[in-house]
Amino acid sequence: MEQKRFWLLAIVLILGLSSLANGYTQLLQEQCALQPFARVNCGYPYISAEECNNRGCCFDNSIPDVIWCFFPGPTNEECVL
Repeated sequence: MEQKRFWLLAIVLILGLSSLANGYTQLLQEQCALQPFARVNCGYPYISAEECNNRGCCFDNSIPDVIWCFFPGPTNEECVL
């Protein structure tokens, strides 16, 4: 019985860690507040918000004819010398 508990716990931990590795990455709002001309493409046409976020990128489809999925900008902490 003890061995079954161990394997159950191991499986739950592995599944939990793998979902964290592939899941949504929380970005700061300031990282995604880039001007449209400053966006660097991080996806492909018509990528979903979920897939874009899973790549660690920002998604904003509110402005037509610009990049929707783009790499995040630096934070204020990264800009300090």
